[in-house]
Amino acid sequence: MAASGYSDLREKLKSMTPHRDDYGNKYRASNGSGKGRKRKYRESDDDEYEHSDDSSDLREQEARRVRSSVVQLSIFTPDECARIEEKIDEVVAKAEAGLYREHTVDRAPLRNKYFFGEGYTYGAQLERRGPGQERLYRKGEVDEIPSWVHELVIKRLVSNGVIPEGFVNSAVINDYQPGGCIVSHVDPLHIFARPIVSVSFFSDSALCFGCRFQFKPIRVSEPVFVLPVRRGSVTVLSGYAADDITHCIRPQDIKERRAVIILRKTKPDAPRLDSDSPLSSSPALRPAPLKAKRSHRKADPDAAHRPRVLEMDKEENRHPSLSRHRRHSASSENYRRREDHHDKHQESSGRKVKMRRH
Repeated sequence: MAASGYSDLREKLKSMTPHRDDYGNKYRASNGSGKGRKRKYRESDDDEYEHSDDSSDLREQEARRVRSSVVQLSIFTPDECARIEEKIDEVVAKAEAGLYREHTVDRAPLRNKYFFGEGYTYGAQLERRGPGQERLYRKGEVDEIPSWVHELVIKRLVSNGVIPEGFVNSAVINDYQPGGCIVSHVDPLHIFARPIVSVSFFSDSALCFGCRFQFKPIRVSEPVFVLPVRRGSVTVLSGYAADDITHCIRPQDIKERRAVIILRKTKPDAPRLDSDSPLSSSPALRPAPLKAKRSHRKADPDAAHRPRVLEMDKEENRHPSLSRHRRHSASSENYRRREDHHDKHQESSGRKVKMRRH
């Protein structure tokens, strides 16, 4: 922050949004003394937020509540991590080869998600947006939890008293490339029981609470609480951290490839997609996996993360292409015109020379 010439975040925000001061001045001018509405900013040069102390206290209270409802454990050794990471690479390779069922694999730019045991709709997949609209897929529409997840991960958590035996029936692998992220969210309360358990692999990162995302370009507000997550660490969310505040992964916190295995239990009454839903496959049980892609290339762990165009940037990316095409067309047209003009100029010059000769 100091390198940008600002010693205070509020000064930078003020310089970035000068229209807010104009708005405040206009409002006070139109309302005389300004009674009937609280001012957002002071009239002093400090331009401090009103009740800023109260806001800081509130954020600190939130941070304490998050901290008190998060448990972190170091259970997996580097050798155990390496073995599990090899298994994750195998999952990525199988997905690239098209060997999983349709709803097992969910691809996004710089982040792929692999559902096992249970999968559910979220985000842009929802027919109706908003919390509480998420639905489990019908039974059999995602692949079963791999045996290695049970043997290498779940059994270790059970033996260390993190979760009871038989608790997990949903395992999700999120595989991030550098700059990948997952927006602020609360794991659906109507679908998943608590606690929510995750294990991190490949590299260190951070889990942030209470952020707000903005897009085009992507920006993330200051978090209420930042929780470092190390390779091989186990993170357990319950209470306030799981239910009452959002959590996310910011792009700046994924500096190297990182994967996380999320282990949860679905509630018995969790709603499922019905057979008429366009997102639901038929028949209810898919006896055979999807056909493999016809490719002579050997599948590798990074193949699933080829550069993709963000949905929010597609429109922006179209215009530069059009503008480049137009510029190219215009430059070609200008070139032809210059050529024609040059030819005419030469012809005209020739006539003038001849006229002089006469």
